Amino acid sequence: MVKKRFNVVSIYSGAGGLDIGFSKENFNTVYATDYWKPACDTLEKNKIAKVVECKDIRKIDFKEVLKNTGIQEVDVVMGGPPCPSFSKSRFYLKNKKRALEDSEGSYIIKEFFRCIEELNPKVFLFENVHGFIFKPHIDAFNYLKKRSKELGYEITYKVINTANYGVPQIRERFICVGVKKGLSKFVFPEETHHNCEKTKGKSLYDKKPWVTCGEIIGDLDIDFPEDINMQAGSKHKDLLKLVPPGENYLFFTKVKGHPEPKFKWRSRYWSFLLKLSPDKPSWTIQASHSNNMGPFHWKNRFLRINEIKRIQTFPDDYELIGDFKEQWRQVGNAVPPKLARILAKAIKEQILIN
Repeated sequence: MVKKRFNVVSIYSGAGGLDIGFSKENFNTVYATDYWKPACDTLEKNKIAKVVECKDIRKIDFKEVLKNTGIQEVDVVMGGPPCPSFSKSRFYLKNKKRALEDSEGSYIIKEFFRCIEELNPKVFLFENVHGFIFKPHIDAFNYLKKRSKELGYEITYKVINTANYGVPQIRERFICVGVKKGLSKFVFPEETHHNCEKTKGKSLYDKKPWVTCGEIIGDLDIDFPEDINMQAGSKHKDLLKLVPPGENYLFFTKVKGHPEPKFKWRSRYWSFLLKLSPDKPSWTIQASHSNNMGPFHWKNRFLRINEIKRIQTFPDDYELIGDFKEQWRQVGNAVPPKLARILAKAIKEQILIN
């Protein structure tokens, strides 16, 4: 029996993390779009969608998209709008506005729902940083709920830690699934993994321990000559070497008991001099790459692209287009394909074939 293929329109597609995961569950991305050329080139190179368009979303006519792709209806619209307006960093950047007060934050949310209105999918999936639901961003959160209701969707939302679903990364993200009224309500799948440290090393009978960096990138840990020239930690590279695996700059504070404190408690970003431990999942791989912002490898070097691909659960053979920082940005912005597949399976089984 031939399995039914479900049609997906992917917006704010980035490197295609959501699309990779959904494709594993018999979803077919008929259209993918992003405004950034390196990401679009990556989507094209890996044949992510029938049509890939590199364009400002405000200039896209989604009814024309239906005509150009030759489909009658859309099962799922999905996307992770750019998140700087809702990120934790905006609490430090006082000169920049947040959420809907920021012009970019305003239009990216409104354009997402314009797409929903024009395509009328059975389901939509909206992904963003967990700060999206913080109190300062309440206007954006309320707008999401209001527009969903107006367009006839019942929403289910949750802040997910991807490590609890088998991704080797402590990455908290806001996920919202909207379902057309009259269809089954979406329920988030049960978590499959847990933090053994919180249960004092004991495994829960129905959950596996978090997947660690050692398990996932240990086989890639081969010394390369170029690593000698990669000055992880920048001017603090000598301090980085003293940071124990799994810790950050706080190691050098009075609160942590350092005999010669060099930094005040919580005076820097969490990722400053942050070093991975082979015995724990990674911390969030961020979109920007910096000389002193981790996570760094436990061997005091930058992570390589093939390593952050593994941490984000991208296939090893998935080809990224662009220079080092452009590839890093694409991976750091993505939804881990492993999580995307879990969500796709739940959407398919609960709603589309129920």
